[in-house]
Amino acid sequence: MATLHKSIEVNVPVKVAYNQWTQFEDFPNFMENLVEVRQIDDSHVHWHAEIAGKHKEWDTEIVEQIPDQRIAWRSMAGSENQGVVTFEPIATDRTRVSVDIEYQPETAMEKVGAMLGMVSSNVEKDLQNFRDFIESRGHETGAWRGELH
Repeated sequence: MATLHKSIEVNVPVKVAYNQWTQFEDFPNFMENLVEVRQIDDSHVHWHAEIAGKHKEWDTEIVEQIPDQRIAWRSMAGSENQGVVTFEPIATDRTRVSVDIEYQPETAMEKVGAMLGMVSSNVEKDLQNFRDFIESRGHETGAWRGELH
């Protein structure tokens, strides 16, 4: 499994950053490779991405969700991956969003891309896009405040 860690600081309160991150169906608005995300129920999400011209789909289960703190997931079908995103208040209106991901590159091209840091670069760019998205709005598009353990 390949692993990566990325974080970014966003100029919004932790509640706003967290609430926006719970809106999985909005992810294609700031994550470049995502075509569609469908929330099946409170703990299951279907993902559809286009990466290097190839379509990939997978299903994830949210295994832990604590409002304003963390969301952890694991894949159930399709591309093997798991991870956690954490939210740390730095100031009243500033939050550090950190992402830790473990994933299994499947094809030779994916393995080369992982070795060259392409996935890491994509996650970094997606976090920058998230920051720009939420800071330009100043508020979240929705929220899910439930807990999963």
